[in-house]
Amino acid sequence: MNSPAQIAFIEGFLLGAGLIIAIGSQNAFVLRQGLTGRHVFAVAAVCSLSDALLITTGVAGLGRLVHGASAFLTFITLAGAAFLLVYGVIAFRRALRPGELVAADIGGASLAGTLATCLALTFLNPHVYLDTVVLIGALSARYDSDVVAAFGAGAVLASIVWFFGLGYGARLLAPFFSRPSAWRILDVLIGLIMWAIAGRLIVEIWSMGG
Repeated sequence: MNSPAQIAFIEGFLLGAGLIIAIGSQNAFVLRQGLTGRHVFAVAAVCSLSDALLITTGVAGLGRLVHGASAFLTFITLAGAAFLLVYGVIAFRRALRPGELVAADIGGASLAGTLATCLALTFLNPHVYLDTVVLIGALSARYDSDVVAAFGAGAVLASIVWFFGLGYGARLLAPFFSRPSAWRILDVLIGLIMWAIAGRLIVEIWSMGG
């Protein structure tokens, strides 16, 4: 029979996996880095540590505070939309020159550039705060104080498994992406994802203003 801590851990893992495993700007970036084989460990580690920080913050009880900070969420939403629009343009430009994609990959020329892009895609996305700090933080309140850490640990483990699995598992697709046309398709999809998310954020801001 599973203990309350084990049940909380499993539920945290499943919730974390459900929130993380979705097509988004951060996952698209991790996938591309995995396909190019550039700074994969560093990117996966930064994404995992960022999620761990946010999840821990939420489980610690700050989720309710962020949820009430409407001005902060509005600022993050606008900044995130702007960044995603620009990143989408860059992806479409890469798609026009698929033969140069590996050499011209944004953020791929240096570790610092890669991590800066990774952090921007993570912390300029308002939904990451809603999913990790607010949602996971709020749901963690259902657990007793002696098992709430297990719930948070489960959610953090889901993030680690996903990002490292996505980054290193992308190499299995390497034969397919040996063709320039495949890179063109990927970058067009990434550009569309970035613009779709940016559009959704702008609509959310418009709705809040109304």
